[in-house]
Amino acid sequence: MPESAAGLDRLRHFIATATRLADADSLSQTPALQEAFADLVRHDDWLPEACTAPHPQYYQQYLLHCDPLERFSLVSFVWGPGQSTPVHDHEVWGYVGMLRGAEINQRYVRHADGSIETAGEPTTLRPGDIERLDPAQGDIHRVSNAFADQVSISVHLYGGNIGAVSRHVYDPQTGQPKPFVSGYSSANLPNLWDRSAAVRATIPGLKA
Repeated sequence: MPESAAGLDRLRHFIATATRLADADSLSQTPALQEAFADLVRHDDWLPEACTAPHPQYYQQYLLHCDPLERFSLVSFVWGPGQSTPVHDHEVWGYVGMLRGAEINQRYVRHADGSIETAGEPTTLRPGDIERLDPAQGDIHRVSNAFADQVSISVHLYGGNIGAVSRHVYDPQTGQPKPFVSGYSSANLPNLWDRSAAVRATIPGLKA
């Protein structure tokens, strides 16, 4: 579903809310933040179309917004059919919200000797579902598109500029970590702030 004017208002409102919360308490995983994020992913009319494009080989990570002080970032993950991540961690807290399709999340636990193993059964996120990521409680996981024949899209909120965070991928057999920095799939940001047409429409005699 392409984004609508009301949808972009929704996205701007969420970013403003998160920024106010960051000013108040450095933006931790507060109930107010979770509620605002949950409200965002309950709707499917706000994601810019340019941030929904899959790649035939790799999952895509599109930056929607990064706080100027890098206290938080909002990212859309676009999973082509059958695509998945390596086993990885985050080094910052986060929320994952499912917007379209479904994804499978398999968590891992890392032992004192450095080995890793799966922690429980995989879970499936469906539209509107939210999952928390917390390094203090263990945030190593692997994410896969639940579908072999369609695109899935999730939206992630992180407690930092996730594309520039040094984190790790893990060999699932040995637990050996390898550093990586994910970056982003596009050098362009969606223009969420051009409200000129809406403002012109409020001025008598001025063309929108």
